[in-house]
Amino acid sequence: MNYVEEYSRKLVSADEAVKCVKSGDSVLYGEFVMISQWLDAALARRKEELFEVKVRVTTCPFAPQVVQVDPEQEHFIYSDVHFSSASRKLHDQNLCYYIPLHYHEMPSWYTRGFIPIDVAMLKVGPMDKHGFFNIGAANSCTPYIARTAKIVIAEVNNSVPRCLGGNLEMLHISQIDYLVEGDHRPLLQLPEIKPNGTDQKVAEIIVNEIPDGGCLQLGIGAMPNAIGAMIADSDLKDLGVHTEMLVDSYVDMYAAGRITGRRKQLDKEKMVYTFAMGTNKLYDFLDNNPVCASFPVDYTNNPDVIKRNDNVMAINNAIGVDLYGQVCSESSGIRQITGTGGQLDFIIGAYEANGGKGFICLSSTIAGPDGSLISRIVPTLPVGAAISVPRNITSYVVTEYGIVNLKGKSTYERAEALISIAHPQFREELVKSAAEMKIWRRSNRIL
Repeated sequence: MNYVEEYSRKLVSADEAVKCVKSGDSVLYGEFVMISQWLDAALARRKEELFEVKVRVTTCPFAPQVVQVDPEQEHFIYSDVHFSSASRKLHDQNLCYYIPLHYHEMPSWYTRGFIPIDVAMLKVGPMDKHGFFNIGAANSCTPYIARTAKIVIAEVNNSVPRCLGGNLEMLHISQIDYLVEGDHRPLLQLPEIKPNGTDQKVAEIIVNEIPDGGCLQLGIGAMPNAIGAMIADSDLKDLGVHTEMLVDSYVDMYAAGRITGRRKQLDKEKMVYTFAMGTNKLYDFLDNNPVCASFPVDYTNNPDVIKRNDNVMAINNAIGVDLYGQVCSESSGIRQITGTGGQLDFIIGAYEANGGKGFICLSSTIAGPDGSLISRIVPTLPVGAAISVPRNITSYVVTEYGIVNLKGKSTYERAEALISIAHPQFREELVKSAAEMKIWRRSNRIL
């Protein structure tokens, strides 16, 4: 087969490619920084011709044109399975809907037909001599989207880093119906989130828990960034990586010699991940780097896979924790902030791993609209708050005031442990609430 000739036959303009979309279709835009702004803009230009087109994404880092041109949602209905800051702002304007998920199960949504896909619009790297296109910094569910979609449109972008597998990191030209050459704009970069003093205190507690040879999973945000920076400056040895998201701090830890992967039991000496988001420092590091291994999310986030490495250290953020040990990491009451993501997957997998620990990290307080302190350890989660990690799963909880393990503890023992790491200003109030909730004993120590 002459792949160059096939490429030429399938190459069309973006406006021509999106003509295949019909009213009522289900359109998948792809995932993370691999979502095509070029194809989105072309579809938005067809607004007046289309009605009730369901557009779905995974963590789109920008506000799509299809949403901006159709605030009445007569033509396009937009949903996201894990909110970015852009999706969160659109949700606040009633322009974006959330799709709850257990992340490692997500590929089965497509293979089982839970989300039928009429058209998939994906971004890929240039074709190689064998007719393959690299799917870049978002493996996750992209291979399954391409396999199950009726029509696949791919924007070829020369700025996409060639991310090695792993598994299923390529699409063949035979899987693609239309090829579009975009403007080759660089991948979107995440702004750097600077850690504050509280983040540093939490990071110090966590880093003291990590053994030589530990296998890392870090979430997103200032606190994981602080942990990564502290590890880079530590004397920890032979750390491994098996994570959902690869971020800039992994590059720093690798450059400092902390990450070797030599003590991993699975995928030895490989930095395993399912998607990457960061700056050009990260994307340049990924390009053709055999140390990094891209896998679909039903591998990286499967607790049965996670647990096969020893000393898994899963480190994730939370919005709030109640005195029962229920963790909310994705909403503020009914306001959707982000998503469950892989937090539950890794908390379960870490606990099942030999020597593993799953940490829920949060500052003890947050500033309210008027600047006053609000406790993030609360008697009960507010109405509508999503429970990201059930109380029977939660193990380690960390604030700047310490670390507690809730496994095996009764309700009154959990209340005592969590109040001990709450901000001192709120402890007496929390004790009173715990007593009213019948989860406090007079024999509990005074805090």
